[in-house]
Amino acid sequence: MKNKHSALLASLIAALVIGGCASTTPTATFASSQSGSASQSTVVPVNPNSVSPTPTPPPTSTASVKPTTFAVYFDYDSFAVNDQYANVVRSNADYLMKTNGALELDGNADERGSREYNMALGQKRADAVKRALTVLGVKTDRIETISFGEDKPKATGHEEQSWAENRRVDFVLKSK
Repeated sequence: MKNKHSALLASLIAALVIGGCASTTPTATFASSQSGSASQSTVVPVNPNSVSPTPTPPPTSTASVKPTTFAVYFDYDSFAVNDQYANVVRSNADYLMKTNGALELDGNADERGSREYNMALGQKRADAVKRALTVLGVKTDRIETISFGEDKPKATGHEEQSWAENRRVDFVLKSK
C-alpha cells in the first residue's frame, strides 16, 4: 500500500509543476525539487553554514510512531509542495490513517508582501499540503487549514535565512 501511495504522490507532484510570482496571486499546487528525499522533525532549523536558503528537510522516520510537529517549507512566493517534503506528508498521512486523530495545517509566509497577500499565500500553502494528504487517503474532514500569513514568524531576522524559515506549513496533530 505504501508503494501505491508513494507512486501516486510522485505522479501528482510531477503532473502539477507550476510556479507563482510576486506581482500576481500564486498559481502552483505542487512542484518537483532537485533535492533528495526528506521527512519529519519537531523543528527544522536553518543551518547557518548552509549555502541553500531553503531549510534542510528533517531526517526520515516511520509512521508507526506518533509523528511530532513537522513543517513543509516553500520557495519564495510559491505554494508548490516540493517533492523533498513528500516523506513528511506521507508519514503524517500514514499515521492519520492508522489512528482517529486529526491534523491542523498552519500556513505561514515571510514578511515580504502585503498582509493580505501573505494571508492568502499562507492559506494556499496549507491547502496544497491538505490536497497532498487527501491524495494519500486522508479524509478531508480530519484536516483543518489555517493561515497566519506573516503573523507567526519562526525567525525574526530580515534576511533570506529567516525568511526561508518563515515560508512554511506547520503540522499540528489533534485528538479527534
